[in-house]
Amino acid sequence: MNITAKTNSIKINLKNFFSGLVPLFILAHFMHHIPGFLITPLLPAIGDTFHLDYVQLGWLIGLYSGAYGLSNLPAGWLGNRIAPRVLITVSITGVAACGLIAGFSPNYFMMIFAMILMGSLGGGYHPLASPLIADAFSIEKRGQVLGLHQIGGTAASIVVPLLAAALATFLTWQGFYFLMTIPIIIYGIYLFSILKRRNLGEVPQKLQAESFTILIRTRGYLRRIIAFLIMGVAVQVFVSSAINFISSLVDDKFLGPRWIAYAIVALPHIAGLAAGPIGGRISDRIGKIPVMLTVSLAAGPIICLLSLGTYWWLLPIVLMAMGICQYVAMPVSESYVISNASMRNRSTILGIYYFASRGGVLFVLSPIIGYLIKHFSFNVAFTTIGVALFAIALICSLLLWGTKD
Repeated sequence: MNITAKTNSIKINLKNFFSGLVPLFILAHFMHHIPGFLITPLLPAIGDTFHLDYVQLGWLIGLYSGAYGLSNLPAGWLGNRIAPRVLITVSITGVAACGLIAGFSPNYFMMIFAMILMGSLGGGYHPLASPLIADAFSIEKRGQVLGLHQIGGTAASIVVPLLAAALATFLTWQGFYFLMTIPIIIYGIYLFSILKRRNLGEVPQKLQAESFTILIRTRGYLRRIIAFLIMGVAVQVFVSSAINFISSLVDDKFLGPRWIAYAIVALPHIAGLAAGPIGGRISDRIGKIPVMLTVSLAAGPIICLLSLGTYWWLLPIVLMAMGICQYVAMPVSESYVISNASMRNRSTILGIYYFASRGGVLFVLSPIIGYLIKHFSFNVAFTTIGVALFAIALICSLLLWGTKD
């Protein structure tokens, strides 16, 4: 690329950013994740209200996560046939409306119904929003841009537990659901009007040509992409599953004010706020695989450190390290798929990826962790999933060894 072309590319990238596309979706990402994240810091209060044990709480998270993950599969397929802005809007306003239902649930079973419905409507965001943003930028910037987009989801993970802690003495958990979901419904309608006015998120047209860095017919392509995505998914779901029980760990072991249990859930997400964009930028420079290998091999041993529960000074450090691994894996995985899969199939592939990373595996993993905590201890549960994650990462790293794409 000559100097003039490179300068023009930079101008286009800056124009796309400051014209409002990325900020618009950062806020959309923020709004989309709030209803689903509400349950994590509020888990102790919900358990008290409905008299639930850890297994029942695990199923509450698992059923929502499973429905959310499954909904990504049809969303990725529909993204090639229905205007993406419609599915994105449903995934924002619909999730918020289900949050209202959850807040008014009179019993455990109604709460389960609301969480399953919320997950079912939520899958249309990620498989469609990420390609829409990535296509507005050159391939050399995709990791960084997707890392910036990730800030919205990360910010929701921070704001929700901190607000829950701040308002714990003023609001019930039901009132907190009501307070947080009404603005999201309004923003979802606003986002749809903006996208329609700008002619963004139209029904995809038939593609005349494609260019991507790794051709599907090249030797070892299928092995690399499967191993890479397994690693990316494993880091995210194992770290996320451990974080889901942190508020319960602190509430059960620390025996301090409950607002501490709410607030501490924000720590891994605070670390991830900068880790996502920085990790994406680094992967643009040195390659996606070296970055993914680093965070995936580190994440398992870091989770095992949660078993050192008596060292409370270590807990914030471990949680922030977990957040770095999780949030670096997200934009790197998305960028790898968008850059290396054919444009005709990438929404479907992203749907499969989001199915696994955003809920499909958590549907099984969360109740298992709840079972291990109930019948053994928090230490046994965290050590088990940490060792399992390291084993998965080690096997996948052998399949990727020597590649830098």
